[in-house]
Amino acid sequence: RGGVFKPRTSVHSFQGLGSSDEGAEQALGWLREAGDKYDIPVITEVRGESHVNIVAKYADILQIGSRNMYNQDLLIKVAKTGKPVLLKRHFGASIEEFLSFAEYIAASGNKDIILCERGIVPVGRGKSYTRYVLDLQAVPVIQKETYLPIIVDPSHAAGRKDLITTMSMSAIAAGASGLEIEVHYNAKEARCDNQQMITAGELGFLIQSCRKLNQTIREYKEIEAGKQCMS
Repeated sequence: RGGVFKPRTSVHSFQGLGSSDEGAEQALGWLREAGDKYDIPVITEVRGESHVNIVAKYADILQIGSRNMYNQDLLIKVAKTGKPVLLKRHFGASIEEFLSFAEYIAASGNKDIILCERGIVPVGRGKSYTRYVLDLQAVPVIQKETYLPIIVDPSHAAGRKDLITTMSMSAIAAGASGLEIEVHYNAKEARCDNQQMITAGELGFLIQSCRKLNQTIREYKEIEAGKQCMS
């Protein structure tokens, strides 16, 4: 996943390379080239309705960011491209709202939806140790309520790279179908969110660890299923 359009809290922050039509086309072309070269799917965020067609031209999966979860018109237009949609939960949305707005995509004829838990606003006041609270309970709850896969974004929730490994493995233990993690070869040079980025080497180690954990969980579930059959 790479961000061509970068919705930011402050208008003075880096907005991505897609702030102009020419920049968007060029940046999307770079993503497509990288995807073809390394044989990996391209996922990028659609910030507004005017960007849907150009993003669909280059991307394999269209992402709807947290701030746009409530944007019904955008959800419908993205759904009608026929491309799979990755929908991120709004940081103030309940699970019920999250699933309800996912239905706008499904009702528009597109059932290829991936849900993403990315943290909700913490309750109370005080020193901010993390950006958001990662709602891992949402993972098993959503899996029971719908057929849709749900992944977890620990990077935006934590806002700190030292928590990424712990929260990633916790997400896998909760049953997440995948992870969305921010990676940079040199975080100091990143133009946004550098405090929550890990290196490619750290990502490789994390992937190995998560695969081992996932295998252990599968074996445990098989044992439990066997016990239930015997009883």
